[in-house]
Amino acid sequence: MTVLILAGTGDARQLAQFCADHSIAACASLAGATRRPKPLAVPTYHGGFGGGEDFRTFLRRHEIRAVLDATHPFARHITQRSYDITSEIGLPYVRFERPAWQPGPGDQWISLRDETEAAPHISPGAVVFLATGRQTLPKFANLAHAQLICRQIDPPQGAFPWPNGDYLIGRPPFSVADEEALFRRLNVDVLVVKNSGGAASRTKLDAARALRLKVLMIERPPCTASPYLAERSMAQAWLTQWAL
Repeated sequence: MTVLILAGTGDARQLAQFCADHSIAACASLAGATRRPKPLAVPTYHGGFGGGEDFRTFLRRHEIRAVLDATHPFARHITQRSYDITSEIGLPYVRFERPAWQPGPGDQWISLRDETEAAPHISPGAVVFLATGRQTLPKFANLAHAQLICRQIDPPQGAFPWPNGDYLIGRPPFSVADEEALFRRLNVDVLVVKNSGGAASRTKLDAARALRLKVLMIERPPCTASPYLAERSMAQAWLTQWAL
């Protein structure tokens, strides 16, 4: 029997490595948002599950004995479905979610509930760096008055949807120095980012602070799935109960 790690974050990759290093039978699932993701240390299934019944079938077929949800903090649909189904069938479930970022001295953050709320905070002609991923791009259709730069990991499969924007391809990690140099080169005025938390992806916020850039912070949607662990060491401790 196997522990299923719902992956898609750097934390999930490290938790998969922990399983491999500590004789914990585990597998992982990746929804497929990135076309060429870095390999994980455990057998990995790509493309997601489809629907709820497909997820139930997967759990039975692979004799899953517990589910560790380490998906992105904004992948609420996956999290809620996983929580509902594991609760329904009595399968142990826990969610790992790193703490949200908090503003500090020198930060110029404006908190938003959704990407569509960004427009009133962006001046005409401003250069806006969108670090929210290509899936949220349609929500910025109301930013025709600004110049948009959308960073994504994979090369685009089509042209930018509007004439006032371009894609920028880049694969993390990015250092603070790299981000600061990039923002200077592009003459960025506003950074739009999801509050995903974590040290690795915070470098863009540190660069924005150094350059005194306005940051539009998309806050996490609410989540009712529980229990939830905020420290990776706690998730590792939870996994050890399934060691062989």
